[in-house]
Amino acid sequence: MNIGILSTGIYLPEKFVTGKQIAQMSGLPVHVVEEKMGIKKKYVPGEDDHTCEMGIIAAKRAIDKAGIDPLDIDVVIYIGEEHKEYPLWTVGIKLQHEIGALNAWAFDAALRCGTTVMALKLAKSLMIADPSIQTILLAGGYRNVDFIDYTNPRTRFMYNLGAGGGAILLKKDHQENRLLETELITDGSFSEDVVVVSGGTKNPITKAAIEQRLNMLDVLDPEGMKSRLEQKSMANFLKVIRESVRKSGYVESDIAYLAILHMKRSAHEYVLKELGLSAEQAIYLEDYGHIGQIDQILSLELANKEGKIKDGDLVVLVSAGIGYAWGASAIKWGKG
Repeated sequence: MNIGILSTGIYLPEKFVTGKQIAQMSGLPVHVVEEKMGIKKKYVPGEDDHTCEMGIIAAKRAIDKAGIDPLDIDVVIYIGEEHKEYPLWTVGIKLQHEIGALNAWAFDAALRCGTTVMALKLAKSLMIADPSIQTILLAGGYRNVDFIDYTNPRTRFMYNLGAGGGAILLKKDHQENRLLETELITDGSFSEDVVVVSGGTKNPITKAAIEQRLNMLDVLDPEGMKSRLEQKSMANFLKVIRESVRKSGYVESDIAYLAILHMKRSAHEYVLKELGLSAEQAIYLEDYGHIGQIDQILSLELANKEGKIKDGDLVVLVSAGIGYAWGASAIKWGKG
């Protein structure tokens, strides 16, 4: 069964901060932020750039690009963050209503920055299992930058967090941009390493908690996490890429473009080198920052605009999310 990508949509706020500004806020040298961390600029939310709202804009752009009637959408999967307009809220239903997908049913999915890749696998499974599902919209927004305290060195690796929205439209029996196989790995031994301490049932939000900055992202065991992650992170990152390609019937050398999340420059370059890819076969998102699970959609859109992807190319979307989760989806692009 062919399941293809009809279109994608991206929304980026007008507001941004530069690497120089991040250096000033954090006390780090500018060259460390711009070169080592790879942040020349990143998008941050403006006054009206709420999580669901950014997803709605991106979804409408994907729908307009595809030229379809929103009434033809069968399922809406929200792929944005849990940090949203209201703490307890099913975002997918709101998004479904706002875009006019009145014949669809909707739900929220979450796997931190691995949500888009996971949702692609989920959407494909739904389409295979249910003959009545023909068209699925994946859409959501991200602004976890709100939880970054630039004076906390333990969260330095997350200074790249930004804001934006993204969407993907999938269609059954669509002969272009065919979604192939997805590989996922999760490892719960990291599940409580990176958290917002206050605000949940364990540590309810209080005035004292806010004063102590416990309502911001933090790393509870930085040295332990670093040592454990170094043993697994890159190996799992490469494993999901290679497995998604293998399960799709291809080999590593067939990869033409890698839609990769933003990470520090040395890690980005390491992944490309290990896969035998050139710098031209990916886009380093140094002018965008890390917009969580939106990165893969953004990279795909940028690659199309820059002519980096052509008919018949094997494209791989790859993610890694706090928790920890790694995922990759292979796509046969165009009509090839």
